[in-house]
Amino acid sequence: MKTVRPFGVPMTRQPSPSLVIEPTANPTSAEARQALLANPVFGKVFTDHMVTVQHSNERGWYDAKLAAREDFVFSPGTTVLHYGLEIFEGLKAYRQAGGGVALFRPDANARRFANSARRLAMAPLPEDLFIEAVKAISDLDRDWIPEQDGASLYLRPFMLAADATLGLKPADQCLFSVIASPVAAYFKGGAAAVSLWVSDHFTRAAPGGTGDVKCGGNYAAAMVAQLEAGRQGCDQVVFLDAVERQWVEELGGMNVFFVFDDGSIQTPPLTGTILPGITRDSIIQLAMDKGLTVREERYSIDQWQQDAQSGRLVEAFACGTAAVVTPIGKVTGNRHDFTIGNGEGGEVTAMLKAALLDIQYGRSEDPHGWMVQLG
Repeated sequence: MKTVRPFGVPMTRQPSPSLVIEPTANPTSAEARQALLANPVFGKVFTDHMVTVQHSNERGWYDAKLAAREDFVFSPGTTVLHYGLEIFEGLKAYRQAGGGVALFRPDANARRFANSARRLAMAPLPEDLFIEAVKAISDLDRDWIPEQDGASLYLRPFMLAADATLGLKPADQCLFSVIASPVAAYFKGGAAAVSLWVSDHFTRAAPGGTGDVKCGGNYAAAMVAQLEAGRQGCDQVVFLDAVERQWVEELGGMNVFFVFDDGSIQTPPLTGTILPGITRDSIIQLAMDKGLTVREERYSIDQWQQDAQSGRLVEAFACGTAAVVTPIGKVTGNRHDFTIGNGEGGEVTAMLKAALLDIQYGRSEDPHGWMVQLG
């Protein structure tokens, strides 16, 4: 099956407006900010500023600014509210061991963001403008990055269709924005192994759909399956393919990897129904750097159970921007019930997670030039 790897695909160049920076006249006080940073719940605390850029078919991209964060005011007829024309990204800014702040692979996010826009018939944002926007807000709001180990500044670039019309058509007007949220480590005290529920009834994506782009509708459609997993006492849902209902694809918001007793690792291929995760791509590269054999091949749920029970499969983990790398301990479903290894994770999972975090926090060399330093 054909594997699609988008991170090397160049973006179409478009003129970019200059980003005007207007710091807020009423910033959060240092005392109030430190109180908020003491133990920030993921996605609940926001920094003082936001980026906004407008687009219309007539004017192109215009009115790019970084200014005080404020609420949007929309017509109740705005297209995004009715037809879900919205895309987003997630990336982080990290405090570096030697001082300063750096972003992890924003160019990859910029390219994936443009791919998502094209799939939803929206205007692709120029790569240089995306990178300028996430760098600028990270720099201006760097005091919002928590000091504790494992903390970072989570950046949420997003774009929505802003036309005030109920007409079902591609967007004539779009709004691009970036907001920022200080976050602590996703799992306190280290990542405990998660349990998965195999969804037999619900699927995440089908061939020809939007499974390989980052649009809100993908995550909305996964909510009911996640609720099903919770009712079964599981932490996350794992989706199978929509055609044969046997091939493992991904979790509701993370890619999945399998580790075998010969030291090789495997992950489902990018065939159009799986999100091309940037953490996924980085893990593949780091594993190859360490001499591991990496396969991008289909893996059935029945084979997963058989291999786990025989001992051929020794570890499995999920990965994504928010949780980084998370071991998978147990898989349950209507037809499946098995534990992976000792149910607590393993050495390869821990090694790859540590290698990635060491690069992101500047504790080791960055051989692939992934980190973009802000100074």
